[in-house]
Amino acid sequence: MGVHPTPLEDTMTADLLIHDARLLVTMDSARREIPGGWVAIRAGMVAAVGGAGDPPPPATHRLDATGCLVTPGLVNTHHHLYQNLTRAYPPMTGAPLFGWLRTLYPLWAAIDTEAVNVSAWVGLAELALSGCTTSTDHLYLHPRGAGDLLTAEIEAARDLGVRFHPTRGSMSLSVKDGGLPPDDVVQDDDEILAACEDAVRRHHDPEPGAMVRIALAPCSPFSVTRELMVRTAELAERLDVRLHTHFAENAEDDAYSLERFGARPYDYLREVGWAGDRTWVAHCVRPNDEEVRRLGAAGVGVAHCPSSNLILASGIAPVADLVAAGCPVGLGVDGSSSADAGSLWLEAREALLLAKLRGGADSVDARFVLERATRGGAGCLGRVGEIGEVSVGACGDLAVWDLSGPTFAGALADPVEAWLRCGPVAARDTVVAGRHVVRSGQLVSSRLADYLTAHDRIARRIQRLA
Repeated sequence: MGVHPTPLEDTMTADLLIHDARLLVTMDSARREIPGGWVAIRAGMVAAVGGAGDPPPPATHRLDATGCLVTPGLVNTHHHLYQNLTRAYPPMTGAPLFGWLRTLYPLWAAIDTEAVNVSAWVGLAELALSGCTTSTDHLYLHPRGAGDLLTAEIEAARDLGVRFHPTRGSMSLSVKDGGLPPDDVVQDDDEILAACEDAVRRHHDPEPGAMVRIALAPCSPFSVTRELMVRTAELAERLDVRLHTHFAENAEDDAYSLERFGARPYDYLREVGWAGDRTWVAHCVRPNDEEVRRLGAAGVGVAHCPSSNLILASGIAPVADLVAAGCPVGLGVDGSSSADAGSLWLEAREALLLAKLRGGADSVDARFVLERATRGGAGCLGRVGEIGEVSVGACGDLAVWDLSGPTFAGALADPVEAWLRCGPVAARDTVVAGRHVVRSGQLVSSRLADYLTAHDRIARRIQRLA
């Protein structure tokens, strides 16, 4: 279960001290930035924070961050981890959303517990190398006879040591019923709801410091019934867990909503009981101005997935407008068959460039995007004050970024702007709950080679189905 924060008294020793940062960006409620900053972690939680003039406590382990930018660990708010089994799949590199899905569904129908465990481990490792400490996953595909896929990916996250928010996704509307997925990957509503409740009972930890939390996530309006959307919202309310789905992703999505439901996407979201602060949606590329206002007023969170939106030509999401309206906005790498790269740093840089292209060169800066990648992601997952910031009592999740070498030559004025604009950048150290997952740019786990070998075998099996 969760770990409760323990205040660090003068006589106590920290488990880990990260010290002498060039700049510590806390993303706390005051958005403090501390030159020469240090962070003390005890029992997995931040126990003390200070600067160059504050004597740090003694520590069992020390991590020297001289010359480095230290930030909260990045938070990934949308992913389909199993999709790295069909990464950069050639027949679909030029297709828009609906055609892309129809071609890949038959391949994905071959996933099983081994495929999900291995692809999750590899995908989460890739994220950790990019400074990500918390990730969600939208696992909506549950082929018959495939086994307990949700548990398989949770086991991968636990083995690697990252904080994980998987969602029990679902599809119930097959091609014969007017949806997109084939019959063999859908389930009926009662079966789905029973599986959702079981997943929460077995895996969800509501306590502070939790390493695993579950959300409920019907895939999209074009793959589930209206009744399932309504009943899932009611179940989430009863179980006190969050809700997630795809929303307003591209022009096809809008047209489907108008034709099938006679409503714009936000109106449908409201009609089925999802327009509230328990919900965060993926993509949200095409809300109109009125929908942006209403999403913000309702407190709906948004997972912005810039690379996927570009590759599938979905459009440029109005991120700055959504934030101004009051939406918690985080970043997501999306599935590795559409975004293809599982680097949250890369998504942050894409988000910066796209927001400037949409709103003007002076519309956003690197700090705006870093906040989306940290505190904004925490808002989507309902964990502000716990993750996505460095403050006493928050989870001990941090990323250390080396700003030396040719990439950063001349980048003296602002380490945050340098971090996002110079690149490409991988984390030097990624720390989750006070423990290294990445040290000196390498995974701490010794199992990477074995997992990559298994991943290659499984990916070849699945892609041969084409």
